[in-house]
Amino acid sequence: MLCRRPAFNRRLLSVRWQSTATSSSTVRASGGVPTPTPTPASAEIPPPPTPRLNALRSAKPFSEFLTDTFNRQHDYLRISVTERCNLRCLYCMPEEGIELSPQPRLLTSPEIVYLSSLFVSQGVTKIRLTGGEPTVRKDIVPLMQDIGKLRRDGLRELCLTTNGISLHRKLDAMVEAGLTGVNLSLDTLDPFQYQIMTRRKGFEAVMKSIDRILEMNKVGAGIKLKINCVVMRGMNDREIIPFVELGREKPVEVRFIEYMPFDGNKWNQGKMFSYQEMLAVIREKYPSLEKVTDHKNDTSKTYKVPGFQGQMGFITSMTHNFCGTCNRLRITSDGNLKVCLFGNAEVSLRDIIRRENDGQPIDEDALRELRLLETVQSAAHLSDEGGLVNEREREILDIIGAAVKRKKAKHAGMGQLENMKNRPMILIAVLSSTWKTVPPHLFSSIPGSSQARLYHSQRSQSNNAASSSEEKNAERSEENKTSHSLPTASDPDLPHLTPSQTVHMTQITKKPETSRKATAACEVLFSNLRPWELLRKGQGTHKGDVFSVARIAGIMAAKRTPDLVPLCHPGIGITGVEVSVDLVEPRGGESEYGSMQIMSTVSCFGRTGVEMEAMTAATGAALTVYDMLKAVDKGMIIGGVRLLEKHGGKSGHWVR
Repeated sequence: MLCRRPAFNRRLLSVRWQSTATSSSTVRASGGVPTPTPTPASAEIPPPPTPRLNALRSAKPFSEFLTDTFNRQHDYLRISVTERCNLRCLYCMPEEGIELSPQPRLLTSPEIVYLSSLFVSQGVTKIRLTGGEPTVRKDIVPLMQDIGKLRRDGLRELCLTTNGISLHRKLDAMVEAGLTGVNLSLDTLDPFQYQIMTRRKGFEAVMKSIDRILEMNKVGAGIKLKINCVVMRGMNDREIIPFVELGREKPVEVRFIEYMPFDGNKWNQGKMFSYQEMLAVIREKYPSLEKVTDHKNDTSKTYKVPGFQGQMGFITSMTHNFCGTCNRLRITSDGNLKVCLFGNAEVSLRDIIRRENDGQPIDEDALRELRLLETVQSAAHLSDEGGLVNEREREILDIIGAAVKRKKAKHAGMGQLENMKNRPMILIAVLSSTWKTVPPHLFSSIPGSSQARLYHSQRSQSNNAASSSEEKNAERSEENKTSHSLPTASDPDLPHLTPSQTVHMTQITKKPETSRKATAACEVLFSNLRPWELLRKGQGTHKGDVFSVARIAGIMAAKRTPDLVPLCHPGIGITGVEVSVDLVEPRGGESEYGSMQIMSTVSCFGRTGVEMEAMTAATGAALTVYDMLKAVDKGMIIGGVRLLEKHGGKSGHWVR
């Protein structure tokens, strides 16, 4: 049975023919894309010599910009095309929802196509569109059509991650556009439980989308279907076996995902149902369960029950990371490059693209006027002798390369992930209102910082939203009255002094409770190259991983600030501590031999600020860096401890 769309039928026939010729595929030397060749008519005639080996020998090395310091080659790009979603899944979106970004802050379709083209020019062969929920984007099909055209430049796979609610209505057009794979999120097979877990209706629509994919595959569509199920203890862990049995008669792969922490999903370890526990449940029912050989870049560990058409996988982000072979990069819907799902460092690509358009979003007219798609082609020949690369592409590639080079060997462990600041999963897709990119002033205060140019201000709208939120919180708060007030200060600028000029702890009971946040920074300057060389290679010391231990020390220091600073209020209710420890390359001057840059952000909901906690966190992390590296450099200098920014309280928003 063929569909009524002629173009789709032609593609199905092409897919059938390609599937019979896979074993004798060749590779174009220009792009490395498989090109089918007819199967030999007779098995007795040996196949003609293939140019594959010659193509591999003459192929250029994989892009240096997409290769990290651990020699991982990133040929897989995930792009979030929207923050919006038509579900409110428990593990994905905070119960109160998210504050959506203003439309001008989000990437336009021409900008997405431009970035896709740039990454494909450097060796990306797989692009996955995510969200939010990508199918709610009005122009999702035309966008996929434009990205699908990049197959001529080396793109092999165009995939979609979706909840399946609207997929069945757009699937035919998406397949015509080049769709090759669908990851469909479904956490229960019970329609009533579905409504509880997603806070919405739609189970029947999801099953309709699954059935439509399987129907199209029967006539040769060749769509790789994977069903993603996040397993939560006490919520849907009893449905593991029903999901496994979904593959008895249907050729689907169900992937069980360990429950992961993101902002707003109230994660705790007790909710997490581990990979080992899932495996034990399945083996109790199906002891003949077999392991399937995984591809080196697979995120899941794959198994199969003999006799079943489908198979199952386990994504073990919390208990067994698969970072060693990670080949993925992410671009968020607001245009930030994110090199690790669990990392909180982001770099804005959007602002660089828009610079030549006076900072305005790139539409179709601007795309043509700036010749973006034409100039990006020259970036593909960056390594060619005498190749000319437009300054814009060169700058973007430098930024991408620097971010990729900063990628860690692996993400933090379970204990650290639980307390790390990260966007809600809905805004990563799998983050922009709840997590802001690092603004330029955080680096501009560091003399000679070579990283300052990587970051661009996105604060004005965010600050207005934050101020509005704080005003609402203040209006809802009631003043806590007490009959035992300490004397008030005679000078409002010196609140720790009483009218008699004696020191006291400031009275805060009458202050309103508001959201407060403070960011501080400092540096550890090396006096020789040995520490920088050691850390650049990802090597630790005999005391352990410098980066991880310093971050933990900073978090602990923030919580102990009242024990160190006499007039700080204890028990203020810290709601979050984030500490970043980054290696900065030698750049001359005071940083001749490189340095460690430390930034800390502390937040609370209370009656007093957390500036001292932020500076204590940065200092504690810096002292730990010194302690762990003093064996190779006793001449290190800790300096530049400073408050960079604070939100909340009577003084409002302050920036250095």
